Amino acid sequence: MEPPLLRPAASYDELWRQVDFATLPIPERFNLGVAFADRQDPDARALTVVEVDRTSRDHTFGEVTTASNRLANALAALGVGRGDVVGLVSPASFETGVGFVAMFRMGAIALPLSSLFGPDALRFRLRNAGAKAVVTAAANADRVREALDDGGEQIPLLVIGSQEIGLSGPESFEDALAAASPEFTPVDTAAEDPAFLIYTSGTTGDPKGALHAHRIVYGHLPAFEAVYEFFPQAHDVIWSPADWAWIAGIMDILAPAWFHGLPVVVDREPAFTAERAVWLMREFGITLTLLPATALRVIRASGLEGGGFAFRSICSGGEALGADLLKWSEEFFGATVNEGYGQTELNACIGNCASVYPIRPGSLGKGLPGFTPVVLDEDGEPVIDTVGELALDRRTPSTMLEYWRNPEATAEKYRGEWLLTGDLARQDADGYVWFESRKDDVINSAGYRIGPGEIEQSLGGHDAVAMAAVVGVPDERRGQVPKAFVVLRPGVTASPELAGELRAHVRARLAAHEVPAHIEFLDELPRTTTGKILRRALRD
Repeated sequence: MEPPLLRPAASYDELWRQVDFATLPIPERFNLGVAFADRQDPDARALTVVEVDRTSRDHTFGEVTTASNRLANALAALGVGRGDVVGLVSPASFETGVGFVAMFRMGAIALPLSSLFGPDALRFRLRNAGAKAVVTAAANADRVREALDDGGEQIPLLVIGSQEIGLSGPESFEDALAAASPEFTPVDTAAEDPAFLIYTSGTTGDPKGALHAHRIVYGHLPAFEAVYEFFPQAHDVIWSPADWAWIAGIMDILAPAWFHGLPVVVDREPAFTAERAVWLMREFGITLTLLPATALRVIRASGLEGGGFAFRSICSGGEALGADLLKWSEEFFGATVNEGYGQTELNACIGNCASVYPIRPGSLGKGLPGFTPVVLDEDGEPVIDTVGELALDRRTPSTMLEYWRNPEATAEKYRGEWLLTGDLARQDADGYVWFESRKDDVINSAGYRIGPGEIEQSLGGHDAVAMAAVVGVPDERRGQVPKAFVVLRPGVTASPELAGELRAHVRARLAAHEVPAHIEFLDELPRTTTGKILRRALRD
């Protein structure tokens, strides 16, 4: 196990000063795949996979290494090389973990994509990224094929669980691994070389891809050592319902555990339920987890009995919990709940470490060790107890390299050395950060950051729709949900049946969390004098 960067401290200042990213000794040559596999005890448990029927199977780091070597060789045989992008459309599983490790070790760029995505969402990301191959779970294979059946370049597909759909031969993940050599020499990557690409929702137009380097883990380690109350400890076991297609799943769960040679538990049951989550956390002795506020509310609403857990610490994020939910969670789980904040572009930067400094319910916490958050006024000057745009010192290992193929958006993300979050917040005199609202139109729903642009484009593709605008509206369970305002084409009549048809259209083309919870039909949309849609007026 690698030694931790942090040691217990008596105060916030003592804790924060332990990390200085300007002098942190990050190796010049570094590869995440080597760190996750070669450096670990091959006989140690890396992953426990819980099947839908509640049986489980353990996998060792040795198995991860061998399988990732085989996959790297199989991808190389398909023409994938250093710097090439490979799509990974698969939920948390042994094969998905192997996929990440293989791509890192061969110097390729992993492009994780949610299994919730429909063909339109997949098509844009795969084509925009220029993916050279795709690894997908069998359940997602048809949507991936539809996404790629657009007249563009045909790229190789490897289907995980191909036997489930009667597939063998060139598209079978299992056949490809069986035929490949278990020996592979990892590519000698620099810490600054790109490792993975995650698309984040844009407010207008298309999503943007945040490209991250191998060195990102050195920014996450001190952050999660604090939020996870001086992680790692020898008995730690991590589980979370967080999707590995998002940066929280990769960098808040998988990376900290496998960097330190500790096991992760994954659940093959796709639907989150309170009863199953509580059973799993007790049954497998989970000591650390990331549970968004929505998951905590679902568990609280279930009426299940608390207690009987092995938790040391629980992390939550996506929105502030508030005093009531925070108090209930700590009583139910018998553990500290430390909230955290981050973005795809710079994750895990603000949060709490309750054993060192007090939690102020409703706040996001303070800058985690090494991270400097500020609130900027309109002149770009830091202010205290005044609402402005939350910004972060960009000089950290966690900061993205760039927005993929989008230098204009990359430049707009920064103001000098500050990375602009797009969130309006207030920072008090003690350094605690209090979220106010989004500066732009991104919708924060159950931990998903949803850009209205893709939903509007999807609705606009329906024959009945002339124009659509989407905003976030309050929701007691999910924080916010998308609401669509739709102008119909001449001759089309509004009806509840049509609203249902439009929701089904979006569900089939995008993802379930992007489906408008409400649809309101209007004769026209409010606009500025230059013709832009006034979403503020729709929210009001």
